Amino acid sequence: MPSLVGQPWFWPTLAVVVGLPVVLIVLTELGSNLERRGNPAHTIVRLARNFVVPSVAVAVLLAEITRAVGSSDFTVAKLFATLFGFLVILLVLNAFNFALFTNAREGSWRDRLPSIFTDIARIILIAIGLAVLFSVVWGTDVGGLFTALGVTSIVLGLALQGAIGSVVSGLLLLFEQPFRLGDHLDTGGARGRVVEVNWRAVHIDTGNGIQIVPNATLAGASFTNLSRGGSTYTVATTVTFTTDDPPAQVTCLLRAVAGQLPDLAPGTVPVAVPTGGAAYELTFEVAGPEAEGNALAVLRTRLWYAARREGLALDGDTTDAFVTPERATEALRSIAPLLHLTGDDSVALQPVVRLKRYAAGETVFTAGVVPRSILFVLAGAASLAVPLADGGLVPVTRVDAGDYLGQTALTRETLLTTAVALSELAVLEVPVTSLDELVRARPRLAREVGEVIERRRVAAMATLREFGATPTLGQDARPRA
Repeated sequence: MPSLVGQPWFWPTLAVVVGLPVVLIVLTELGSNLERRGNPAHTIVRLARNFVVPSVAVAVLLAEITRAVGSSDFTVAKLFATLFGFLVILLVLNAFNFALFTNAREGSWRDRLPSIFTDIARIILIAIGLAVLFSVVWGTDVGGLFTALGVTSIVLGLALQGAIGSVVSGLLLLFEQPFRLGDHLDTGGARGRVVEVNWRAVHIDTGNGIQIVPNATLAGASFTNLSRGGSTYTVATTVTFTTDDPPAQVTCLLRAVAGQLPDLAPGTVPVAVPTGGAAYELTFEVAGPEAEGNALAVLRTRLWYAARREGLALDGDTTDAFVTPERATEALRSIAPLLHLTGDDSVALQPVVRLKRYAAGETVFTAGVVPRSILFVLAGAASLAVPLADGGLVPVTRVDAGDYLGQTALTRETLLTTAVALSELAVLEVPVTSLDELVRARPRLAREVGEVIERRRVAAMATLREFGATPTLGQDARPRA
């Protein structure tokens, strides 16, 4: 027995026979535990368990066989040693990536480091590992190879210093990371959202295509990151009317229309000021630059309808082919059954009624106000909704063509619901003073209007009870998204 223990191969072999199962069991339990906890390090442990440790055991046994044979040129042992070296290099690279980048905190230098830098670091580590491996296992002289590579890199660097300088400038820009994917940039020549960033260029979606801006160009010039200006983004636009339009009325109209935009940032108030002549500047806040385009499109659409209703000349134009005496006469004829009108009544109402149109999404009546007229729906539809304390609207009912809005004008009561146009809404406005005379002469009409008022009030209160809320009147609420 002492002679067996004294053999040079005994202890290495015993270490493999006893240690290999123990290490495999430990690594198996450790990998399973990490995987259950969702830790990405379990892939490194699995690599060590399935490949690195078994290759170590085989390499040790083959080394002892080589020693027993007495030959230093045992090719199989060198091949296994080379395989073990490759696996060790792979393990080190994975551990390097996990330690530095997998758990990097957002905004840290590790998170901002461009991927090309990590690729270069991996290439350097692989080159060093292979050099050590071939030098130790195969006895290769790698000093000359590194010298040749160094001289070659110097020559290439001098020859391509202009191109390489631009690439390095771009890479440093990426390392600083003044913008990210999804940010909106204004580079002077391009304005839009960043959709791709790589080591060479930035791809910006301008809305009219993708503009590719080299990183070196951005690194050598100034640009604006529109997405990092604060919690909201300011939209400014110039609107033109005519010098005959009263400035106070125009600014009031601009603020009212912008104040109902769905993209308006909560808690902000639009500002409209005359800038001289017929021009006005309107500014308002939205959530971010990505909302600017939609907000301006909705603003322009709604402003056209609002200007026509107020008789203001947006862009110097007041024409509206919808408002004609013939269409007003036809509209009166269509609502005659609702008001129990005779021919003489229609003739008397002809001078006081007005045709109006609202864009989809516009607020027609706001809860908490007393209407001064009743709007008879000629085309389109509107939603009646109760405003809540959080600024949302709870839908109650829908008003279609043949029905009317603002019925509490006759009783001088405030509205419980806010009326919002669901589509382009065409109405005929009848002032309450004219309707008072009709109601006094027609008790049946008064009863029918009262029934509509009560029916809508009951529906509004039932909706509020369903949501466990109390009515909030007198505020400018916007529909829920």
